[in-house]
Amino acid sequence: MEIFRAPRVFLIARPEFLEPEHLRVEWRGDATAGERLAEFAGRICYMSQHNPASRTTAEYLENIKKQGHGSVLEHAVYVLLIEGISRSCSHELVRHRAGFGYSQLSQRYVDESHAAFVVPPAILGDATLESEWERHVAEAQAAYVRVVEALMQRYVWVADKGHRRKMAREAARSVLPNATEVKIVVSGNARAWRTMLELRCGEGAELEIRRMAIACLRVLQREAPALFSDFEIYVADDKQEAARVAYHKV
Repeated sequence: MEIFRAPRVFLIARPEFLEPEHLRVEWRGDATAGERLAEFAGRICYMSQHNPASRTTAEYLENIKKQGHGSVLEHAVYVLLIEGISRSCSHELVRHRAGFGYSQLSQRYVDESHAAFVVPPAILGDATLESEWERHVAEAQAAYVRVVEALMQRYVWVADKGHRRKMAREAARSVLPNATEVKIVVSGNARAWRTMLELRCGEGAELEIRRMAIACLRVLQREAPALFSDFEIYVADDKQEAARVAYHKV
């Protein structure tokens, strides 16, 4: 039985910027395609392609964040693959709707006989609690296998074996715990990511989604620092990582 003690986050798609020949910007400094795209969109609003203030892309976007003009950030979309989070965590994540798209592992179609499970952060480090927790999830997984096998026999009269498997799995998944690991592809524009991160990286967020949000933040800061540079990661009083942001609700 595979056990996850931390999420894994991978960047799997990023923006591509194709600058039109007739609206060339006088760029300053280095930047990624997503950062250039956001700056280009902002400059269209004022037709300031000649860059009168001679700002670098990072400086331009810093001012955008400071002024709260977050609409230009919506053009830059980043897609992450997130693994090693529980189903309860993913259910919290998908509540963030505006600017996001989700594709999540289906327990109806996927055989969970060898599913992984995610240890809640509050349990980590306590050997007694971890052992008790592992015993319970192992029992739940064994029950899942038994229910699937029994239902495959009960519905043996269903000629389509694929449909019979779906019937069995959709019922058997009810015995699996919220700790069952899921894989989910999440696409979001930079503004939507910022909103989610501001809410879920804070000290008041549930610990597992906070841990996941911090992992997402690190990936996005590496990819597009000018869009996420005002987030600061620190260790909170509860000894878990959290993050604060300089510019709220951009």
